Amino acid sequence: MGDITGNSNLISDIKPEETYKSIRGCVLDAQKKVCSAVNIAMVIAYWEIGEQIFKACGENDRATYGKQLLQYISEKMMNEFGKGYTVRNLQMMRKFYLTFPNANALRSELSWTHYRSLMRVEDEKARVFYMDEAAKAGWSSRQLDRQINTMYYQRILASKNKDAVAKEIESTEPKLEYEKILKDPYVLEFLNLPKNEHFYESNLEQALIDHLQKFLLELGRGFSFVARQKHINFDGRHFYIDLVFYNYIL
Repeated sequence: MGDITGNSNLISDIKPEETYKSIRGCVLDAQKKVCSAVNIAMVIAYWEIGEQIFKACGENDRATYGKQLLQYISEKMMNEFGKGYTVRNLQMMRKFYLTFPNANALRSELSWTHYRSLMRVEDEKARVFYMDEAAKAGWSSRQLDRQINTMYYQRILASKNKDAVAKEIESTEPKLEYEKILKDPYVLEFLNLPKNEHFYESNLEQALIDHLQKFLLELGRGFSFVARQKHINFDGRHFYIDLVFYNYIL
């Protein structure tokens, strides 16, 4: 009887909320490990693909041979591994290799989404700075985007109160406790998992287009819808504008 009483007292001392938090922590730790493993594997694979494409195409992947080769590889890869290997994405991987030629310098803390953002930074010193800061501070990809867009590198160099500028991101773009990386389209494509359409920007575009007629009527005379995902080539770089409108009167 003494043992039973002792066990009862022990059970009564357990706090449900603390137990829940402890169990939740185990799940979050496991998720972070899975995310980290997927990130590292994806980044290394895309870097190696970029290296192979560069070696095969040479300096110009837009020459006739390069275009044909990329088209061939893209079709074969998409048939076997899904839609993540379009010609545009293969060109991005080649750019990744050229932008970060030293694989040993890549930061394992950063995802493919981070590196896609970093490739937009043309200044090499600024790019290395953002890469190191993102890894050190644990910035999410959204935080990194915000820092690049608000010229954090230039502001931190010019600021006298560097600590205040460095902490600014936590209030303007709070970091999630963990990123839902397994819902990231890039990860789904890499793992060849079925897509959940609720996660994609294309749904927003389609919803806008579905209501476009009413929207244009409200804008008044002269407005027209031109294209979605409009391809623009500027100085050898490729851009895709989500939605293009035009006012022929203006």
